[in-house]
Amino acid sequence: MKHVVFKDRVKIYARAGNGGNGCVSFRREKFIPKGGPDGGDGGNGGSVILRCDENEDSLLPLYYQPHQRAKHAQHGMGAQCHGRNGEDCVAKVPPGTVVTDADTGDWVGELLHPGEELVIAQGGRGGIGNIHFKSSTNQTPRQFTEGTQGEEKNLWLELKLVADVGLVGYPNAGKSTLLSRLTHAHPKIAPYPFTTLNPIIGTLQFENFSRLRIADIPGLIDGAHEGVGLGHQFLRHIERSRFLIFVIDMAATDQRNPVDDFLHLREELRLHNEALTCTPYIVVANKMDDPDAEGRLRDFVDRTGEEPVYPICAELGEGLDPVREFLYRHFFETRKVLEESAEQDHADD
Repeated sequence: MKHVVFKDRVKIYARAGNGGNGCVSFRREKFIPKGGPDGGDGGNGGSVILRCDENEDSLLPLYYQPHQRAKHAQHGMGAQCHGRNGEDCVAKVPPGTVVTDADTGDWVGELLHPGEELVIAQGGRGGIGNIHFKSSTNQTPRQFTEGTQGEEKNLWLELKLVADVGLVGYPNAGKSTLLSRLTHAHPKIAPYPFTTLNPIIGTLQFENFSRLRIADIPGLIDGAHEGVGLGHQFLRHIERSRFLIFVIDMAATDQRNPVDDFLHLREELRLHNEALTCTPYIVVANKMDDPDAEGRLRDFVDRTGEEPVYPICAELGEGLDPVREFLYRHFFETRKVLEESAEQDHADD
């Protein structure tokens, strides 16, 4: 099986095209003496543009092509001919791409929705030809202006996946298996830690063709917010999730306690970004086929106060229907009721 590299943070060099110079020219035709100035304007340089494309899921293409250069414009010519504009350089990026200036650290912009575009390096403006300088007192002007230089920038591109639901859990908790059961995604599944090395996106489709995007985040461990394990570099992907599913291992794999797992995961998210504590969530108790799982689940509910907790066995595909039903109600039925209520309040006002 071919290993696919995933890149969610890359540095690029963007160079826009220069504008063309204006032209100094005079009309020279038989039987037309003193034809006057006819120098054309220079074209505008091409810009470097990022375009949001839903078919992209990684910044890998820009990792291998970090130099993005647009074309220079053509100079103006005689007979009032305008120079050709430089061709733009358009690079496709996935939804959720954030752009910052590598030299100053300033925020440049972000692309969230397919089709959105962001100009990261503006092309130079074309100069004007001598035809614009003619007057009754200046009938043979030799003035013109040069085109301006295109912008050059060093930029950081950082991907924060745009997903409706994020799966959070310790390594080997069963997040990848759950994703494969809920969606048509095919993440790598194996009985060892950190099988998932990069976020995986899957789409959950309901009978009425409503859809949710679910992201499987690499397993978090204690100290993930400080860079321990793989969690630190991927925690940013959870920030854009509108809902979280905590996948808790009730089989106590690696002698871990389910209660401690849940509390530590919540703390890691808080330490990474305080706002994540306000993200709505549910808890699913995985690996309920283990003989001691029922007792651990009762202890988990008593000690955490979390209720309801959805008991499932992702590997066997058991207990998943209640999870699907909850997600549908939360994202579609509840939202519809809130929108109708807001519309009614607006009408009453």
